[in-house]
Amino acid sequence: MMDIAGKSKESIELRVASQNNGDTLLSFSDFSGGNYHSSRDDTTLRRLGKRPLLNRSFGFMSSLGLSCTVLLSWEGILVTSVPTFLNNGPGGVIWAFLIGWVGVTSVYATVAELASIAPTAGGQYHWVAMMAPDSCANFLSYLTAWLTTLAWQVIAITTSYSVATIIQGIIVLARPTYVAIAWHTVLIMWAAAVFSVLVNSTTGRALAKFEGAVLILHLAGFFGVLVPLVYFAPHNTPAEVFTTFSNNGGWPTQGVAFLVGVPTVASTLTGADCAVHMSEEVRQANVVVPRALIYTIFINGALGFAMVIALLFCISDVPAAVAAADTMFYPFLQIFESAVKSTTGACIMAGVVLVLAVASSISTYASASRMMWSFARDKGLPFDSYLVKLNKNSLPVYAIICTMAITVLISLIVLGSSVVLSALLSLLLAAIYSSYLLACGLLLWRRCTGAFQPYVAGADEDPRNADQLFWGPWKLPEPFGTINNAFACVYTLFLLFWSFWPQSNNPDPEELNWSVVVYGAVLVFSVVWYVVRARHHFKGPIREV
Repeated sequence: MMDIAGKSKESIELRVASQNNGDTLLSFSDFSGGNYHSSRDDTTLRRLGKRPLLNRSFGFMSSLGLSCTVLLSWEGILVTSVPTFLNNGPGGVIWAFLIGWVGVTSVYATVAELASIAPTAGGQYHWVAMMAPDSCANFLSYLTAWLTTLAWQVIAITTSYSVATIIQGIIVLARPTYVAIAWHTVLIMWAAAVFSVLVNSTTGRALAKFEGAVLILHLAGFFGVLVPLVYFAPHNTPAEVFTTFSNNGGWPTQGVAFLVGVPTVASTLTGADCAVHMSEEVRQANVVVPRALIYTIFINGALGFAMVIALLFCISDVPAAVAAADTMFYPFLQIFESAVKSTTGACIMAGVVLVLAVASSISTYASASRMMWSFARDKGLPFDSYLVKLNKNSLPVYAIICTMAITVLISLIVLGSSVVLSALLSLLLAAIYSSYLLACGLLLWRRCTGAFQPYVAGADEDPRNADQLFWGPWKLPEPFGTINNAFACVYTLFLLFWSFWPQSNNPDPEELNWSVVVYGAVLVFSVVWYVVRARHHFKGPIREV
């Protein structure tokens, strides 16, 4: 056997907890390549109190593919840029995206540091439990877990709804006589959810290969849409694109109008923490997950920025694009047709976006189910004894099916009113950024008080250090790390504040931003439920080993 890291060739016995809670005796000579790294990951996980039960099938490229697919930056820009364009003008869209890109890069750089410290599927709520004062650690961890779990369930519903409406929009584009009916939308949402469950219920290795392939499609599809859009469409002038601002929302000043539009555009770069919730299935997770987060933000940010500029240069008939939203759901479908002067060409371009939306649904179900499984593992959810069960391929199949069931039930709201569904989905941005704020804020407090020990290779694997805080191998150098951490907290507060504002002044009930109502209801329910019941059985992340 080859010598590893210059160590002697002698066999060093390690006792590793197996899935059936028994002890399996393994020797150092059994580990090579990916298996060796997996053993070190599992040892780190045990120091964090968790038994390694999931197969580590993900590497860097598959983790990068997963997070890039969930973000869908350039695809999301096609959906969000036109509504923001109408309120703030093209200049407002571009500068809002740049602010969002800088801000979210700061946030995910801080999240990457946390992921390197404790790479667990629980992510934010596990970090909060580690860093919060003992007096409030359980409550803050519980609140963070609820917000993160709900946010990922909302993302799963949103992606299914996007798949359904894009399909219906393409049908309307190809056959204008078709009328999108609500129950059609519901059935297509169910089909997308079922397909996502089927793919997620295969094997971890198959899912990892799928994510790697989708990364290639994500990059190739970008050029497949961008090139014909830019080549065939007439172009606006640079002055019209970069320096034109408007205030169609009726706000007192142009500055307020611009700030109100920032969260909508910034939301296209939200969700990269999906890689965090897959940490227990990633090899060398304390290095690979942080790198995947950073690469995702840079790649998707660049693709999204290029697409927003291309789209704004190529919008020629704004009234037609706005009218298309009532029949085809998304203005970008009309923009495609107007650009290439071909319905078939526009349908093919939209088909690329559709395929990537389906892939995003699959990736979202993977992350949402792991988050639910992790919360159930710590006895924070009803029916936790069922949700934590794994199938023969070591996949949380019950959590995956439960995610589908939630999508199926919530989708029925579309039969009554899509406005009500939009109100529920508006919870997404506030919930997930609240979890970021709690984790980033506590990290800033702990790093400023010197609570973290310097990273020493092997220290994160020693069970004697279980109660100490150690930096992971991926960390921003000081003082830049602290400055970035503080900026991440400020940006998160900024985004949360403006995410509750409606897009126009004096809105009617349909235009009102209901996220503050939904968000407040979730917080009140979480606090009441914790006081009445959860505090008796939820004690934060349980130490299983």
